[in-house]
Amino acid sequence: MSERNLKSHKTTWTRALFTFLAPLALIFGFRWALYEPYVIPSGSMIPTLFIHDHILVNKWVYGLRVPWTNHWLWNWKQPELGDVVVFRYPMDQNTFFVKRIVALEGDTIEVREGQLILNGKPVARLSKPEFSLSKKEEAAYDYFQEQLGAHSFVSRSLRSQEDLGRNFSAKVPQGHFFVVGDNRDESHDSRAWGFVPMNLLIGRVGIIWLSCDHTLSAAPFICDPAAIRGSRLLKTVE
Repeated sequence: MSERNLKSHKTTWTRALFTFLAPLALIFGFRWALYEPYVIPSGSMIPTLFIHDHILVNKWVYGLRVPWTNHWLWNWKQPELGDVVVFRYPMDQNTFFVKRIVALEGDTIEVREGQLILNGKPVARLSKPEFSLSKKEEAAYDYFQEQLGAHSFVSRSLRSQEDLGRNFSAKVPQGHFFVVGDNRDESHDSRAWGFVPMNLLIGRVGIIWLSCDHTLSAAPFICDPAAIRGSRLLKTVE
């Protein structure tokens, strides 16, 4: 092979390798530093997030991490009250949870029959009977408009008066935060397993970019096009 042909062959391979690796690097960089998609698997955040909501999580809003670790490279902002966040479940860090932050380090948090009490003051909530998602749910749940920090959102609680064992009172330790689901009585959250360390925080939920009532039977991770919830597309999460 002549020297000219050898150089041409090397150039072709270099271009081919770049063409293959560049998109992968862009995808990795996007998911590592900017946004990452997740799918909601449970109803613990109803009525804010539904099962099969596809969300984009803003990962740079709090800082940047060392790839594939829980260590921060830069942590330029702390989470705020009311943020809906994705984090690694403290009991199994291979599992990801999505909940709402209702108390930060140093705060005293109480939950009494679904009512949040922050630093001794009940979080104001207004009844929202018109918010019921269906006639069946209207008979089972009470809906409330709540305000935490800059976030205004709707939560719901079961009308049943039986003791659900969901009451809680504690002071949040340094470097941690406390989370609950907006579906107050049907959420596995900090009331059951404790506080979330800051190093397990992934990011803040930004938008719902896709949503459907059910997925394809042959591919459970793909939305059925006939079941798209059009009203939820590109919806900002409060």
